[in-house]
Amino acid sequence: MKKTAVIGFLGTQLDYGGRGAMRWAKWRPTVALCQQDDLPIDRLHLLHDERSRGLAERVSLDIAEVSPRTEVCRVEIGLRDAWDFEEMYTTLHDFARAYPFSTDDEDYLIHITTGTHVAQICWFLLAETRYLPARLLQMSPPRKGGEEAAARVGSYALIDLDLSRYDKIAQRFRHEQADTQVFLKSGIATRNADFNAMIERLERVAGRSRAPLLLVGPTGAGKSFLARRVYELKRQKQRIGGRFVEVNCATLRGDAAMSALFGHVRGAFTGAQGERIGLLRAADGGLLFLDEIGELGLDEQAMLLKAVEERRFFPLGSDRESGSDFQLIAGTNRDLRRGVREGRFREDLLARINLWTFELPGLSARLEDIEPNLDFELERHAREQGRQVRFNAEARSVYLAFACSPQALWRGNFRELSASLTRLATLAEAGRINQADVRDEIARLRRAWADEQSDDLAEQFLGAGADELDLFERSQLNCVLEVCRRSASLSEAGRKLFAASRLQKRQANDADRLRKYLARFGLDWAALAASRPAA
Repeated sequence: MKKTAVIGFLGTQLDYGGRGAMRWAKWRPTVALCQQDDLPIDRLHLLHDERSRGLAERVSLDIAEVSPRTEVCRVEIGLRDAWDFEEMYTTLHDFARAYPFSTDDEDYLIHITTGTHVAQICWFLLAETRYLPARLLQMSPPRKGGEEAAARVGSYALIDLDLSRYDKIAQRFRHEQADTQVFLKSGIATRNADFNAMIERLERVAGRSRAPLLLVGPTGAGKSFLARRVYELKRQKQRIGGRFVEVNCATLRGDAAMSALFGHVRGAFTGAQGERIGLLRAADGGLLFLDEIGELGLDEQAMLLKAVEERRFFPLGSDRESGSDFQLIAGTNRDLRRGVREGRFREDLLARINLWTFELPGLSARLEDIEPNLDFELERHAREQGRQVRFNAEARSVYLAFACSPQALWRGNFRELSASLTRLATLAEAGRINQADVRDEIARLRRAWADEQSDDLAEQFLGAGADELDLFERSQLNCVLEVCRRSASLSEAGRKLFAASRLQKRQANDADRLRKYLARFGLDWAALAASRPAA
């Protein structure tokens, strides 16, 4: 069994009890502690100052008489003022740091009945922060007239500061955490495990840290919306007081970028007729969301790094620094590490904003969340327009089947889904979306995606890898993919693409030539055929 060790102050008043045998007639908490039948104490660390040596010795002898098994370790400390919080906390903190705790072999209790109120507060803080891996122990005197009065031992209570062990408190924490996560998800009961795990992690970080956050995901995945929800959550919990300031860095160029972010003084550049405070100062005390941060120029990145690290920066054209204490959330749909390798993004800025990175999956990776989003978007439309709209059962089934199929590209992600549902809700007659409405919307989406595909098929199939191709090679690949898209088979596409050169060959091998060409880019005919829009 584990041994029990207790740490506590000698009570200069409560532990005194008078002289001679009369002291046994009074309740003395430190002595009574060692007389509890169901709490055997193996070791007692008794803290006292120089002036209380005599009392400490007498209490130690009395404990030896009533509890021979208890080893009393007297610890003399040099407190000048037991009511000085700084001195008391420093003294007890140093004691805790030096103590050789062995939680595998011993249980630790902190006796808080004796000592000043300042000492009790310090004991609590050290236990709550786990500098002291111990529970608190509080003694109570015997009740008048009770059987305990004859023994003068009183009773004790143990207080465990591990709140997770208290069912009602732990349950309340779990409810609050769940409410927070639903708030961040905008109330959608998402079914995607990866997205739920990301939200749970974001909830913990947002509640405990003011460090920059980086949201990574494709356009329309909800980065801007999530950043605003983080701000609203922090403001709701009174962890932030300033404004939410949002800017799309892709819209900032040259002097306009510097001025918009950091402000300018009058005359800083042609047309600067007055002073401008800039977005960073506007976000003082609040949250600044820089979407598409990868689009910032290198000069702006350097100034932003200084502002994030030092909370200081120079407005454009000024030789006097300005200050702003803001929390930064950055968003991007680009690979910033690749930007560093190519010299388009500062490595030191990436290191500063990359402490907490959260990847938002696109709609194609969260198909199970399309159905709850249907209900969410229609409820939002009802709140905004004051008009309730619903799918009929058949129309809902048809729309969901298409929306979750490989034919639905959703390149605009949740933003595009929201636009689609807004159109359906707006055009619905008598508050009902019917099959005809759905068929028209599906046809519209097919046409839009067909036009997008014809613009840059290389990007559709290769994603970011298309940016690594030379313009010549990318243009050639787009032409090949467009022919494949309009052909019924690999052989038919090969005949179209090699119509001239195949006449010079004894044996046509069009399909094989095309297959090898596609393989250079990691593509095959099956993938191309599956992506073709239905006729």
